[in-house]
Amino acid sequence: MHYVHAKGILSVKNGMNLYRGCSHGCIYCDSRSKCYHMEHDFEDIEIKANAIELLENALKRKRTKCMLGTGSMTDPYIPLESEIGNVRKALLLAEQYGFGFTLITKSSRVLKDLDLLKRINAKTKCVVQMTLTTYNEGLCKKLEPNVSTTRERFEVLKELHNAGIPTVVWLCPILPFINDTEENIMGILNYCIEAKVYGIICFGMGMTLREGSREYFYKQLDQLFPHMKEKYIRTFGSQYELNSPRNSSLMRLFHQICTEKGIVHDNRQIFEYLNTFEEKNNYVQLSLFDEIREK
Repeated sequence: MHYVHAKGILSVKNGMNLYRGCSHGCIYCDSRSKCYHMEHDFEDIEIKANAIELLENALKRKRTKCMLGTGSMTDPYIPLESEIGNVRKALLLAEQYGFGFTLITKSSRVLKDLDLLKRINAKTKCVVQMTLTTYNEGLCKKLEPNVSTTRERFEVLKELHNAGIPTVVWLCPILPFINDTEENIMGILNYCIEAKVYGIICFGMGMTLREGSREYFYKQLDQLFPHMKEKYIRTFGSQYELNSPRNSSLMRLFHQICTEKGIVHDNRQIFEYLNTFEEKNNYVQLSLFDEIREK
């Protein structure tokens, strides 16, 4: 790991990267792509030394409350979070200043902050997004070697629901010729149904590859799935979008099951939900009552 002094923390859409780089080892990770200009080894985690100071200053200046987010580039619950604690500190600030929060992770470490997630959700809205790609536990350990398995993430989703925290699942990526099967998709959907997730984000059955991520992915294929790289090259060449040959049938199945089970599966609707700040009426009324009682 190494530290840097950052100039800013929040993006235009109020997202943040508390860390850059990751040690989870997912073989398909798009964040390895050269277009993101990460000028250090991906496993050498970059920590913004002044991230929490920058965040507090930004929240103090904001005229209107909003949803804050993290996890789009780097999973916030990499092992270093247990040592550094920037995610927990960010959640504390969100609660202190009355902002909503959403994060994307593949790690059961999120439950260590369940107390804060519940406190934020009591005031406004706190949503945990969890990526699920592979129902088979053995395959999961190949594709995502250093992170909670799918079964473990499913247990986290159930615990979050029981705690009143809304959840959203990212069903991606689905790797052609590897996990693009009806059995895999149904396994994941059954987990989502049982965990009572709010919605599932899916952009299609497939994946994307760019310079940087492509080379790493192919290197992993050579080690884990002999001759699969050659099949990818024959089928897709240097395409950015690699759609599964089973995309149409699997997407029909996905939409059918979500419709039957009342799971939101319109990506635009889910993103609107994630980005919409809400203030809980019961919390506002309670706060007002407390103020009157104190007088």
